[in-house]
Amino acid sequence: MKILEFKPIDEPSGGHRAIAVFDLELTDECRLYGLRLLRMRDGRLLTFAPQSGPRRVATFASGLATKITQLATDQYGAMTANADRH
Repeated sequence: MKILEFKPIDEPSGGHRAIAVFDLELTDECRLYGLRLLRMRDGRLLTFAPQSGPRRVATFASGLATKITQLATDQYGAMTANADRH
């Protein structure tokens, strides 16, 4: 599993804040595009799949969701740490 593209953003999202959008290679045979890393009102970071109209296009089991969010959180931390140094 690896992140292909990652872009920090700062957008409202249903009372929460979207802080990044990213594409993920889940396996060699499966890629997901347009995932969003959200900072929830309570401070937690969660990953959400994109929507098609009002419906989510994918959901993740709890353990997989945790791994995806940790990968995205690490990427976000690395990118924002580098930005803070410049």
